Amino acid sequence: MQETPIAVAKTKSRFPKAVPYIIGNEAAERFSYYGLRSILVTFLVAQFYNPTLDPALTQTAEAHANASTHFFVALSYFMPLLGGIMADWFFGKYKVILWLSIVYCLGNLFTSSFTTNLPLFTTGLVLIATGAGGIKSCTTANVGDQFDKNNQDLMSKVYGWFYFSINAGSMVSFALIPWAYKNLGPRIAFGIPGTLMALATIIFFSGRKMYVRVPPAGINKNNFVFISVYALFNMRKKQKGQSLLDVAKGAFDPEKVEGIKAVWRVMGVFFFTLAYWIVWDQNLSEWVLQSNKMDRVINFGFFKYEFIPGQIQITNAIFLLIFIPIFNYWIYPRLDKMGLKTTLLRRFGAGLVLTALSFVVIAMIQTNIDHGGHPTLWWQVFAYILLSAAEVLVSITGLEYAYTHSPKSMKSTMTAIFLMVVALGNVITGLINENISEKGFLAPYMRGANFYWCFVGMIAVFVVAFLFVSPRMKLRNYIDDPEVDKNEAIATIE
Repeated sequence: MQETPIAVAKTKSRFPKAVPYIIGNEAAERFSYYGLRSILVTFLVAQFYNPTLDPALTQTAEAHANASTHFFVALSYFMPLLGGIMADWFFGKYKVILWLSIVYCLGNLFTSSFTTNLPLFTTGLVLIATGAGGIKSCTTANVGDQFDKNNQDLMSKVYGWFYFSINAGSMVSFALIPWAYKNLGPRIAFGIPGTLMALATIIFFSGRKMYVRVPPAGINKNNFVFISVYALFNMRKKQKGQSLLDVAKGAFDPEKVEGIKAVWRVMGVFFFTLAYWIVWDQNLSEWVLQSNKMDRVINFGFFKYEFIPGQIQITNAIFLLIFIPIFNYWIYPRLDKMGLKTTLLRRFGAGLVLTALSFVVIAMIQTNIDHGGHPTLWWQVFAYILLSAAEVLVSITGLEYAYTHSPKSMKSTMTAIFLMVVALGNVITGLINENISEKGFLAPYMRGANFYWCFVGMIAVFVVAFLFVSPRMKLRNYIDDPEVDKNEAIATIE
């Protein structure tokens, strides 16, 4: 007698209980960070660098404020590397997020309390950058830690809500905080982000019993820095036919050494994205100061609205949300069908071109202002449209590139390095502005519109170099070809 098999009902996947706490924490934290960013550069000029609005001090004061803002951003994007090391090697993600969130709150307390004391206000910025950057590499990974084989099918949905919370928090803060600064003063305007960060910390702490906590793994000697430094100091051991990093295979795990090779190959691509990061954060600093000199009344047909300097930054978030599905579900597939394959390298190149065009628009606006004009803010909206499209092509593609072109053991390292490129771009722009503020050798050549035209030229140099180098780049996609022999470099001409 044949037995009838019993059907086993598949248990429906459930979201981890920790998810609401993580999403709520992220939305409040991003509101806090971008709320502060939305008014930082205008506040520094008005409060510390040119409080009398002396026209003779305008260039120096604005350059000084821009430099301070870019150095703040650079520290924010350097700290993810240290935060990740602290979490993975020593303390675990939960403790690092909690401790650095408290540092973050302390920084907000300083910025809201010491709005007339530059040294103490700057101390607050350093604390905020340390906290915001330090938890950045931990929060995203903490989301993935909550899932197992029983509910991993829901992970993409949760990451969708996670990134939605980031954009929702930033959009609300871009609209609210500049209004608060204008109507309620700097203490309230900086206090609101502080309150939201305190709320974010409370939300995160409230979920402490719900989190899956991955314990720290201790110091891993097979890491990017140790292997690269060893190879550099032992390059005399290199034999014919070997790469420089091959000399490290005797002292380190050979598979890890191959992974480091992949990291260096991808860093070659990331070098060209540096042009993008040198200029991108200017939309939250230099562009804000420029908007203060424009006609900010925009006629939407059925009503008019006068934007406060800083509020126009919401344009980037809006168009980013619009462009992501348009590029992924319409532009890329259509171009592929036409035979114009949208490889990652081609997206990078197109993104750099759009970045340059956005700065051409900004330079033309500044030329008009320099000649006594008062151009409409619609021109900046157009520049934001171009920059938002470039962000999809460069920034989002860069994160995909970091993931697909690095082995499993190196994916966290690649993400950290990608963020380090953002930091380096802001350091370069900060140093340029610092030189101008101190009346250095760049000051006479980067006045008014020339400032932006110089950056257009800089991006153009990167674009031309990229056109020559990209066809010769030897790359390996670890998603498409995971089984390829780990000692063989696969050349993918894109």
